[in-house]
Amino acid sequence: MWVLARPDAVRIIHDKKAVASLPRYFDIFQDRKKAKFLIAKKLPANFTKEDSLEKLWQLHTELTERYYNLEKKIDSNKIEFGTLSSPEKSYLDLKIEIAKRIMENCHLCERKCSVNRLKGELGFCQCGPEITVSTMFEHLGEEAPLVPSFTIFTCGCTLYCVHCQNWSIARWYEHGKVWDPQDLARAVEKAHASGCRNANLVGGEPTPWLEQWLEVFKHVKSNIPVVWNSNTFYSQDTAELLAGFADVYLNDFKYGNNQCAVRISSAPKYWDVCTRNMLTAKKYGELLIRVLVLPGHLECCTKEILHWIAKNLGTMTRVNVMWQYRPEFEHYKVPELSRQLTREEKERSIEIAKEAGLESLEPF
Repeated sequence: MWVLARPDAVRIIHDKKAVASLPRYFDIFQDRKKAKFLIAKKLPANFTKEDSLEKLWQLHTELTERYYNLEKKIDSNKIEFGTLSSPEKSYLDLKIEIAKRIMENCHLCERKCSVNRLKGELGFCQCGPEITVSTMFEHLGEEAPLVPSFTIFTCGCTLYCVHCQNWSIARWYEHGKVWDPQDLARAVEKAHASGCRNANLVGGEPTPWLEQWLEVFKHVKSNIPVVWNSNTFYSQDTAELLAGFADVYLNDFKYGNNQCAVRISSAPKYWDVCTRNMLTAKKYGELLIRVLVLPGHLECCTKEILHWIAKNLGTMTRVNVMWQYRPEFEHYKVPELSRQLTREEKERSIEIAKEAGLESLEPF
């Protein structure tokens, strides 16, 4: 039983700093507030498939503002969620339509390959039109606020990290299984009924499958928070579509500069993209940021990242400074990554977090 394996996940409910960092998430999994996708399904959207993409985006911008006004009123009990009817077409349906249009000229991630995935064309991530899952299970190894987490690992990734620990999934060495969105929705509901606190969308990377994930949650009726577990290299359009859908952004913050990002993950402009998406995530939801400490990269990456978070997102942002690095995949391409962290590097990462003034850290 998970409570025996992870007693810290029980205690975390009473951790004032954790709750202060992720207040709405804690309320959702304790059924005091509603997950964003459920509210999104109640907001009417008047559009047709003949409307231009430009017109759909204009409507989306208007409805995003209405959505957050509605969420605020529901959260404060000014509107009773149960009294809201289900419209013929909703804000969530609008997101699905826009995401499907984007797949015709795919730019869900910042690479913007512009392939037509609906016709079987493949870009950098090698993801096609149907969501492909490697595995899914009740995960007890995540951060304490998330455990137990129903973690769904999809195939394909938008980065090429030479040290990737999920390389068999990310690089399609595993073929995975194609899932129907309604069947995945039933799996999510079953996991929620069994006690999972959230649906954790990961991979690989969830970004290429955004349209399919939106479709999955169109069929989910359970009040389960959505955790968007990403490398943060997604496009501005994807960031906007995540508004009113992702409850928690479990975002990686990998590099403190663009040079390291290109050298290790083939990710041009990563710092610019990542910081932009972090700010947008803070605007639209709640953040739990993962910072994997890399050997030899404390001053150029870890320090820059942690100080930026404190300054731009606030010292109460929940941050997990991770020591789990191990040489994997093609680590030998970057010489300093061919070893694990030293004790001195671990201690230095703690010093940096304290120097930055971060107050809501996952325990080391």
